[in-house]
Amino acid sequence: MNKQTSQETGSRVFHKRLALKITIQFIVVIIIFEVAYILLNLLFLMIMGATNLDQTEAFQAFKPFMIPIMVVVSIVGCGYISYRFMLRPLEHLDEVAEAAQKLAHPTDAPIMLSGNLKSMEDDLNRVREQTLNNIKSVQETEQRKDDLLVYLAHDLKTPLTSVLGYLKLIEDEPEITPELVHKYSGIARKKAQRLEELINEFFEITRFSTHKLSLEPVQTHLSRMLMQMTYEFNPILAVKGLEWDLQIAENVEMMCDSDKLERAVDNLIRNAVNYSYPNTKIFFSLTRTSDSIRICVQNKGPTIPPEKMERIFEQFYRLDAARSSDTGGAGLGLAIAKEIIELHHGTIAAYSEDENIQFIIQLPLDSQKITRI
Repeated sequence: MNKQTSQETGSRVFHKRLALKITIQFIVVIIIFEVAYILLNLLFLMIMGATNLDQTEAFQAFKPFMIPIMVVVSIVGCGYISYRFMLRPLEHLDEVAEAAQKLAHPTDAPIMLSGNLKSMEDDLNRVREQTLNNIKSVQETEQRKDDLLVYLAHDLKTPLTSVLGYLKLIEDEPEITPELVHKYSGIARKKAQRLEELINEFFEITRFSTHKLSLEPVQTHLSRMLMQMTYEFNPILAVKGLEWDLQIAENVEMMCDSDKLERAVDNLIRNAVNYSYPNTKIFFSLTRTSDSIRICVQNKGPTIPPEKMERIFEQFYRLDAARSSDTGGAGLGLAIAKEIIELHHGTIAAYSEDENIQFIIQLPLDSQKITRI
């Protein structure tokens, strides 16, 4: 049950109880009215010793006052009901208003209401706790982002200094051999490539922070697209001695945003490459059922602890905290992949045990669900 539904349920319960109490009180007043009338008649019978009150002069004299008396009793009864079940609930509005103000700036202190507002108190406290969790999550994300920007700014200096240093060596040594020129320029090129990666991380953070992803769905030959993607990764795999274990079903087509979906799968493959043991295989499969498509990426690597698995799709979250590591980037790859898959009304899940890391994407085949957003 979500937060809004919980609040609506608590409000309905409160109003039903109020209506029930008011109804019961009106019935009680009517019963008292009738009983009083009967008792009053019996009292006259006993006092006058008559068999028919209409024949007694005293009753005839009192009869004109019966209606005013009953009206007064009714007014008093209605006044009591109004106070007991109308005005007193209005007094609770002050409590509810104060509680609403506390929700605007929630604290760890629980919200306390009167005993007959227990259900509403529970609902408000659930909202308070959820709000606190959301605030904490946003603060942690912003902190990770700020830390990452600081680290990136610092890391930019190292490759830039190296590039300038080796170029300076080439410039200052007129008698430098072609072999050394080749060596120094090669090192400078590698450092420049690292500098480019860091700058791309900056752009990735900027794009994610300022642009909302949207879909442009078209009919896509998914089998062909994924085969082409895996082929283009062959040089990257070769650097680490990795190999493909491909099981891509043929002639699988679906309505999707091919560019966005390719980006999501690309992020999963890069994650597998970065965290794979050298000289192992990366399993990649595409299968189709009657109503869905399943994409699986699995690699051999260090088992991810459960506490990290819970946060693996969070923005700016890196599995390796050390910035000196060559693995990982801005910590946005998996978060972006998750957003893209969910825009396609699909799901993405991660598993890790026994040095196996597996990501599974499930996408619906129903093209009516995937619309231009």
